[in-house]
Amino acid sequence: MQIIMKYVHTYRKPMVIALCLMIVELIVELVQPVIMARIIDEGIIAQEMGTVYLYGALLLFLTLVAFVAGISSSFFAAKVSQGVGYDMRQDLYKNVQMFSIIKIQQFTTSTLLTRMTNDVTQVQGLLFAFMRIMLRAPLFIIFSVIMSFVINPMLATILLITLPILFTIMFFLMRKGLGLFRRVQGQIDTVNKIIRENLLAMKLVKAYHRITHEKKQFQKVNTQLKDDNKKALWTMEVVMPIVMLVMNIAMIAILWFGFVQLDTNQAQAGEVVAIVNYTTKMLASFGVFSFLLMNVTRGKASIDRIKEVLTEPGDDIVQRDTPQVEIQGAIAFNDVSFYYPSTSKPALKNITFKVNKGEKIGILGETGSGKTTLLHLIPYLYNVSSGSITIDHKPIEEWGNKVRDKITLVPQEGFLFSGTIRENIAWGNEHLSIEEVQEVAIASQIDSYIQTLPNGYNTLVGQRGINLSGGQKQRISIARALADQPSILLLDDSTSALDATTEKQVLEAIRKRQCTTIIVSQKISSVADANQIILLEKGQIKEIGTHQQLLQRSSLYQKMWQSQKKDGVLVNE
Repeated sequence: MQIIMKYVHTYRKPMVIALCLMIVELIVELVQPVIMARIIDEGIIAQEMGTVYLYGALLLFLTLVAFVAGISSSFFAAKVSQGVGYDMRQDLYKNVQMFSIIKIQQFTTSTLLTRMTNDVTQVQGLLFAFMRIMLRAPLFIIFSVIMSFVINPMLATILLITLPILFTIMFFLMRKGLGLFRRVQGQIDTVNKIIRENLLAMKLVKAYHRITHEKKQFQKVNTQLKDDNKKALWTMEVVMPIVMLVMNIAMIAILWFGFVQLDTNQAQAGEVVAIVNYTTKMLASFGVFSFLLMNVTRGKASIDRIKEVLTEPGDDIVQRDTPQVEIQGAIAFNDVSFYYPSTSKPALKNITFKVNKGEKIGILGETGSGKTTLLHLIPYLYNVSSGSITIDHKPIEEWGNKVRDKITLVPQEGFLFSGTIRENIAWGNEHLSIEEVQEVAIASQIDSYIQTLPNGYNTLVGQRGINLSGGQKQRISIARALADQPSILLLDDSTSALDATTEKQVLEAIRKRQCTTIIVSQKISSVADANQIILLEKGQIKEIGTHQQLLQRSSLYQKMWQSQKKDGVLVNE
């Protein structure tokens, strides 16, 4: 709960107001049975209508006070709970932004989404319930027993005996429910993961006619969620019947002994009515406990999950108010090895090479040879396991995440954000004029297509660029990278969906910009004019050289060359 108090502290004033107003409600509720007892004993039985009118008016006034206090308390309680939820989501989002790619993969996208949405909502509900009823219910029970002892000690003793029994039962069920709801939250993560994967791969699902398979898979996890949720809810719902059984037994005992006391003139009718009134209200308060326990158990499980994200240290350090770094573009790998977490086999091993400013470097290799991993080390997305990387002869650790000011990575899948084409191209440099946007679009060979659209550069691309082809998305992604004016441009097979002619034009436009360019590709034609070509095999450098040098001395490169010539890949040879 310490992490919740950190956020609540910001809203301590409205929280204090909400609690004070709740206490006003509580006091009125505690006083009402006493006033009703006076009305019965001093008014109705004594046939004093003046007393009935006086206490009736007082009761009505106090009811109105409680009504206003309740509404006002709800307003301030909502302000606190919504404010805490807002701040918590902000901090969760900021902290996740500082996670390394590896750490995000460890948490998984689906669980991070659940924690920032569903879990925060559970915490908001818990906070609101705490200020409105969670504190009020136990206070009412305690003070009702005290007031009952003031009115009639013998009848109050019956209430006092029942309390330990009820609290013991509820404590046991709350502990059991906590574990069950934690399990439910984990199942929600799994369901979200399945839904997300299915929606993102809908075209593939339909193409492979796997709809039935996906339905069965979803039904399996959905059934598990249903069963776990039913078990958790049943555990919490059983509280109410037990409470009602115990409290009704207590009620019968109070009525029985109250009748005996009335018969022997040891109590007045108003006293018995007041005790019965307190018992009835206590029953209602205990009834609320089943709802409260559900909120507490769910909220506690959510708090623990949120805490895991908030307390996880970020790998990136935000460097504020610092000028943009100047990078020339020289890169050096010195005996670099890299292991992914929980793996014993290196993704890269003993990688050493140098790149001069403005050079073009090609990286070739089979799938799984470590090409993309190598590329991701340059913008400091991963930390090397051993060895060192320098940018302009300065260790990359000293640059920190500021190194990304002048390094731009274009992934193979052209990822586009919801918005217009212009907004996507200017995503990394929002101050670009339309002329500058068009300039980089021309360079990436996408301008002519954009001009054919009814709204041109203001055309909405749709979620993830669903209304564009793979090649169009790749060219827009390259335009976005060029708009960022990088000193080092990293292309991770980013022209794979382009035809040979378009690819040649795009690469030529990139060459004219004289930035250091590293291209991962499956096609030798994409890198044949590179200053160096690095041939990777199983995470190690097999050969380094120019196209002609590799043709002379590398059997693997020769095999790739002959294969691509045979398949017609090298149409521009």
